[in-house]
Amino acid sequence: MIESITALDTDLFLFLNGFHNELFDTIMYWVSHKFFWVPFYLFLVYLLYRHFGLKKTAVLTGLILVTFALTNTLSVEAFKNIFERPRPCHNELIKSQVHILHDHCGGKWGFVSSHASNVFGLATLIFLFLGKRIKRIGFWIFLWAAVVSYSRIYLGVHYPLDLICGGFLGISIAIIIYGLAKQFKLKLT
Repeated sequence: MIESITALDTDLFLFLNGFHNELFDTIMYWVSHKFFWVPFYLFLVYLLYRHFGLKKTAVLTGLILVTFALTNTLSVEAFKNIFERPRPCHNELIKSQVHILHDHCGGKWGFVSSHASNVFGLATLIFLFLGKRIKRIGFWIFLWAAVVSYSRIYLGVHYPLDLICGGFLGISIAIIIYGLAKQFKLKLT
């Protein structure tokens, strides 16, 4: 069963990674770049400030940072270093078929995606914090997380299952952090 899931995941990866061109090479490179989104993150902090004021924004930003630290650490320590599934660009059986940019492949292991875990954790918290106050923010923030995650397939560094499981990890951690904060009587929304 695991072999058939892995084979399906590989086939889907090769199909999705096969759609590339110069324009999207540039776009997806920047979509995936960690510092490209700093202005967006500052905008999200501004939205929190606008709706909650300085004191509550500091608390909510702290929860986001804790979530990020957990998603980033657990995606590596509890998954990548345990499962040791090579990234597609390191997989000797398919690496000649993988489209990568600038000869960048990343670390050896890919399951689960830290990018997906991080962005879906952030998206979940922003939705939980602002979903009742800003119409359709859930749609837009989760679309952003999905595009960032997809860029990892485009760049040849993650399989679809790496992204799905990474996204699930990020969502789960964000929900747990949000729930714990509410248990400690923090008024979050």
